[in-house]
Amino acid sequence: MINPTPIATTLIGAVLSALLLCSSVNLAVAAPTAAAAPTPAAVPVPDTAPPAVAPRARAYLFRGALGPIFSRGMDGLTERIEQAGITADVYEFTICRLIASNAIRQYREDPAPIILIGHSMGGYCALIFSEMLQAENISVSLVVTIDPPQISPDVPLNIERYINIFLSKSVLGGSHMKPKQGFRGHYASFDLSEHDEVSHINIEKKDDIQEQLVSKVMQVATMPAAKTAGDALPLNYVVPPDAPIELWDSGMPVFARPGDSLQTIAALYHVPLWSVTQVNKGAEKTPLVPGERVIVPRHLVPLAEASGQPPPKR
Repeated sequence: MINPTPIATTLIGAVLSALLLCSSVNLAVAAPTAAAAPTPAAVPVPDTAPPAVAPRARAYLFRGALGPIFSRGMDGLTERIEQAGITADVYEFTICRLIASNAIRQYREDPAPIILIGHSMGGYCALIFSEMLQAENISVSLVVTIDPPQISPDVPLNIERYINIFLSKSVLGGSHMKPKQGFRGHYASFDLSEHDEVSHINIEKKDDIQEQLVSKVMQVATMPAAKTAGDALPLNYVVPPDAPIELWDSGMPVFARPGDSLQTIAALYHVPLWSVTQVNKGAEKTPLVPGERVIVPRHLVPLAEASGQPPPKR
């Protein structure tokens, strides 16, 4: 007679072995192998591009006489500058010295680039404001005067960048501002007297002028100091009546190559021909000599950034 216990034991052992074998196979299939592991290339690489420079500056804007009536464009310009992320406030020119004293104290506590913009008597204020800062050895990053009056002082030496937009035939303004002897900053003066659509009481309200001024403010507020280096030559323009108003910051010297003319140079640097012709008087009548110096208007941003192309080799 066969003993059932050894047979049962054998059967139970065989079943357990089969179950263990099946479990091992399933575990082996479920577990990832080394070859299936994600490679470093499959992992997204974080963006390592340097962050944009945050704008940092304080802008002080000043209305002219009867400012709440005739200089309301300064309020709109202030709002645009604030929307761009720059601290900006607008004041009456009559409290110019008080605001300048407060600005000096604030600068001592927390230095930041200073920007001054004024219309009519507000332009006069911007220059007086600058003189007060000069007495305290504080530089001004940008000053813009919009049709300032004839009583305005010359442009102080502590101003790094100066733009004058004026109407030479204006009775209320009309000042062709001159820099003091020894001035070494950027300087550009634009006479809009040939533009009949522009007057003393609407010049600061012109949309194209305001947009460009906001752009200048942003450039100053975000540009490293090293990018402003280089020769800066003064510009003095009478803007033709049919030409758009483009506010350059100063001029830069370039040198003619064989076959160059003012027309080819204007095309090369993406500026209108009239701007090069007007500032290089007489050069349009004779061929340029290779190596001859020509003045070309420039913006504060480096030429390669402004045009999207590397500057031409000289």
